[in-house]
Amino acid sequence: MNDRQYDPYAGTDPYAGEYAGEYAADQYQVVGYDEYGRPVYQQVQQPQVPQQSQGYDPYAGTQQGYDVYGGAGTSYDNAAWIPQQQQQQQQQPVPVPEPEPAPAPPPRREEPGEYKTEQFSFIEEPDEESEDVIDWLKFTESRTERREEAKRRGRSRVVALVVVLALVIAGGVGYLWFAGKLPGQSGDDGGAAAASGPQKRDVIVLHLHNTKGGGTSTALLVNNATTERGATVLLPNTLAVSDDDGTPTTLGKSVDDDGSTGTRDAIDTVLGTQVEGTWRLDTPYLENLVELVGNIDIDTNADVPDPKAKKGEAPLVKKGEQQTLSGKMAVAYATYRASGEQETDQLQRFGAVVQGVLRKLSSDPQAATTTVQSLAQILDPSLEDKDLGAFLAKLADRAKGGDYKTTLLPVGQGGTLTDGAGEAVVKDVLGGAVKSPDKDAAVRVGVRNATGKKGATQDARVSLVNGGYTFIDAGAGSAARPASQVTYADADKKEQATEVAKTLGLPESAVRKGTTAANADVSVELGQDYRTR
Repeated sequence: MNDRQYDPYAGTDPYAGEYAGEYAADQYQVVGYDEYGRPVYQQVQQPQVPQQSQGYDPYAGTQQGYDVYGGAGTSYDNAAWIPQQQQQQQQQPVPVPEPEPAPAPPPRREEPGEYKTEQFSFIEEPDEESEDVIDWLKFTESRTERREEAKRRGRSRVVALVVVLALVIAGGVGYLWFAGKLPGQSGDDGGAAAASGPQKRDVIVLHLHNTKGGGTSTALLVNNATTERGATVLLPNTLAVSDDDGTPTTLGKSVDDDGSTGTRDAIDTVLGTQVEGTWRLDTPYLENLVELVGNIDIDTNADVPDPKAKKGEAPLVKKGEQQTLSGKMAVAYATYRASGEQETDQLQRFGAVVQGVLRKLSSDPQAATTTVQSLAQILDPSLEDKDLGAFLAKLADRAKGGDYKTTLLPVGQGGTLTDGAGEAVVKDVLGGAVKSPDKDAAVRVGVRNATGKKGATQDARVSLVNGGYTFIDAGAGSAARPASQVTYADADKKEQATEVAKTLGLPESAVRKGTTAANADVSVELGQDYRTR
């Protein structure tokens, strides 16, 4: 048997012949283990052993040796295959085992004092730089907030101080105004302080018609939007006015004869105002108005008897402070005039009732308009119910706030305005001296007769009316004067004053600059040099 053909591992080595070729002469050795416990191999290059010729056997022949298995004298001829077998084994490729999945590591026994994995938690270490930045931002924000808060407190203090000062000033001025101690006030006359410039005034005329006793009572209701004050100006029926053609008449006659439109024009002419509308209030409507506002509380200056009461019974209205009046009582008091009293006494009572109604009327325009509509009265075309309601609401607000006064227009003999007091009311309350007539309006000429002749006034009236001027009767002088005088107050009225002098036949030398009546653009005082025609 040829020993080179014998392979002791044939059929038993599963890797025999699998790694032939480039791995035939390589061997592998374990150099370590991976994290899964699997062996890591490294290829080891073995030196190539020269392959002996098959025909040469150095051990062939007669050499013998000691055979540990067969005893002494065993021929090497039989054992000659061993070195060759080793050589074949060295030349035979070493199989590389297929790496097997590493077995799962055995569970670790828990020793006393050890912690489980789930018992641990990660704690993020604070970043010192981040903390510093956060602290700086907090410091900056807090400092900014403190600055803003300090600014807000400062502004609040300034606003509070301004409000306090304004209240103190307003209170002081209000007290002085109420006490009549402000410069320009007429005190007992009830005139308001004159403003330095033009003022915005709304004026309507109120006519109270006594349907039972007859007669009328007239007042001007004034809302001064500039000074935020209200006033009732009582006009005596004896006030001298002119009708449409310039004929002298009285206010009382004008209401009866000329109606609302003619009377408004006459009032505008004599007082230099601009009446915007007429409110005719008959006594039954006044009674209803007082009932609608819920009665009024006023100071009464006389006991007013009940016309239907028997002799000896208590009066309908008692004299005293803060007397509560119903509608019937208010009408009786507003129209009452005792025997021997002047018309002005009755006008004062009428004015007290009007102011009492305003104090009880709503300051809301819509509510005040509803009250007016509830009266179901027929209003003058010049004044709609919503306009009257809005106007009365403003006056009601003034009356409730103490910024409202009732004053009487003083009228002297002949129905003309008295010097001083009358002109002050026209100027301060009604703004007669401030109001500028329209460009095409007729020049108002106030004429005072100081000739000593009664017919001079009528003669001058005819001349002025024919010349296109508005005649205003200023009454008669206390004494005759030798020379006539034509006076203008504003420089732009000088030319008009010169034309008035020519119209009356007076010399130009009679014209001079001075003080005029509050209700006239040009004032004329006729002297003995005036020649009647």
